[in-house]
Amino acid sequence: MSDQGSGRSNDARGATPGDGAASALALGAASRDKADRFLDEQTRVAQAQAEYLRLQAEDFRADETVRRRTLRLEHSSALMKVAFELALALLALLVIVIVGSALWSAAHEDGLVIESFSVPPDMASRGLTGDVVAARLLDKLSVMQKQTQSNRAASSYANNWGSDIKVQIPDTGVSIGQAYQYLAHWLGHQTHISGEIFRDSKGGIAVTARVGADSSPNFAGSEADFDKLLQQAAESVYAKTQPYRYAVYLGNQGRSAESEATYRALIATGSRIDHAWADVGLSTLYQGRGDFASAIGVLHDAIETRPDFVMGYGDLANDESALTHDEAAYQAEHKMAELTNSGQVADIDPRGLAFTTLQNRAGLANSLGDFKEQLAVDRQAMTIPDFLGQVETLRVSDLTAYAFLHDAAGLKRVYDGLAPTTQANVLINRRATMLTADFQFERWRTVKADVAELRTSAVKFGPAAKVFIDRVMAPLDAAVSAMLGDFNTADAAIARTPLDCDLCMRMRGRIAAAEHRWTASAYWFARLSAHAPSVPFAEGDWGTMLLAKGDADAAIVKFRSAHEKSPNYADPLEGWGEALMMKNRSDLACGKFQEAAQIAPNWGRLHLKWGEALAWSGGKDEARRQFALAAGLYLSPGENAELARMTRP
Repeated sequence: MSDQGSGRSNDARGATPGDGAASALALGAASRDKADRFLDEQTRVAQAQAEYLRLQAEDFRADETVRRRTLRLEHSSALMKVAFELALALLALLVIVIVGSALWSAAHEDGLVIESFSVPPDMASRGLTGDVVAARLLDKLSVMQKQTQSNRAASSYANNWGSDIKVQIPDTGVSIGQAYQYLAHWLGHQTHISGEIFRDSKGGIAVTARVGADSSPNFAGSEADFDKLLQQAAESVYAKTQPYRYAVYLGNQGRSAESEATYRALIATGSRIDHAWADVGLSTLYQGRGDFASAIGVLHDAIETRPDFVMGYGDLANDESALTHDEAAYQAEHKMAELTNSGQVADIDPRGLAFTTLQNRAGLANSLGDFKEQLAVDRQAMTIPDFLGQVETLRVSDLTAYAFLHDAAGLKRVYDGLAPTTQANVLINRRATMLTADFQFERWRTVKADVAELRTSAVKFGPAAKVFIDRVMAPLDAAVSAMLGDFNTADAAIARTPLDCDLCMRMRGRIAAAEHRWTASAYWFARLSAHAPSVPFAEGDWGTMLLAKGDADAAIVKFRSAHEKSPNYADPLEGWGEALMMKNRSDLACGKFQEAAQIAPNWGRLHLKWGEALAWSGGKDEARRQFALAAGLYLSPGENAELARMTRP
């Protein structure tokens, strides 16, 4: 065993170093070849795997792109589907809206449709076709409509076609317009006018205009009278379709009896609204005849029929004011203000409602002597577009307000700014208003001239002018005679004036005061105060009379009463100040003058008396300032003389 082991050991030990290295080199070369081949194979495998992965990635990306494109297409398709469905829905809604609008519009069609007339062939051959006749009838109805403007709202008429008048020309076939006409005829409330012209046995013509299926009278005459006959046919249509407006039209044409009969028929057969408005129409007719008692009577009937009838109270206030029934006018204005403030106005034209409301406010202020407020309301009303000539009325009423505020410059400015006109009724109304203004400024000679001119002019306006002559001009003229010292003429003239006339009673009291008949003067002012307890003028004049009598304490009582009724009426405050001066309380008088100046800052006499009070109470510098103000304002001849005495060195 040891030999064998030694042998193996010897063999090993017996190999030379060169032989081992060669073997090792041979083995190493073989291993490297295998390793290289292995590495090459592994490299190819890795490359193949990488290529496979790359191709897989490309396929994935391609699939993802396709998938995304598919999703986008699907999303776009869904959106298009939704949009299409929405479009269909909107289209359906639009169709529903159009059809619904057409149905609603057709159901509310309440205009007048004039159909083509039937005419003789020879007339048609000369150009007077059925369409031409219908158009000419339309023209006549349109003219009548323009001549019957009213404060009444169109919506208050049972059958209103207003200015919606049209000629319907027959179509051939079925068009959209014709389909709508069928709907309007079926659902609406249109008034259809048809008619014909035919020749009678005498060779003349007869014109018929038929409202719906109603029978209509024939208007016959010669062919030369065609226009007149068509006018009669138009009036027949207007009477049947618009009875209230037709009555207004007749009144405007001076056909008073026919107008009254139409109003009476409406009262007998119409609605409560027609009844009340017909009473208003009758009152206008009666005013024109000078029969104010009847006018007021039918207005009370209107108010009894409709207690919330605003227009009835407005016209009642105007009529009572024309009769110088101050309390009755004030109460009607007050009630009208309550109704308009509460919104109970359903049947006045919206164009006139704002004017009517503001005019009533201005009238109410005037009734209480609040002329500063009247001017403010008038300014507000003048910002509204004119309706039925109301702006002229407001501007003329401003003349009265400035006169009672004793503002001569303001009065002149308004008068000079009045729009030029040649209308006789407008001109005489302006002159009549200036008559009262001249009286306020104690222009006695001018008032006499005004009266003489107006007596001649007013007579031309018929019976209605007599009320103004008897109840305004006559008492003012009588009072002027007294102021000029002609007491016999004054007494005789005032005795002829009505006893239910408030202005007449005031002038009776003033005339008696001018004659120093204190008891008689007090009697008339007491009677007036009882007749018109809400307004301040009786107490104001009564206080002035007591001041002239020298009874300062009694005068203050009356001035205080007038001031309590109307805190914004300047005259009682000024008179109160003069009464305090009479009691040697010029210091207190200055306070009253200052209050009055807040209301009537351009009153010359007020600043004159204020200056006197300051002079007596020791305010010399301030007195000179007040005298300077007075000198720049209007003063009567007597007041100018007084100023000269007070400012004499």
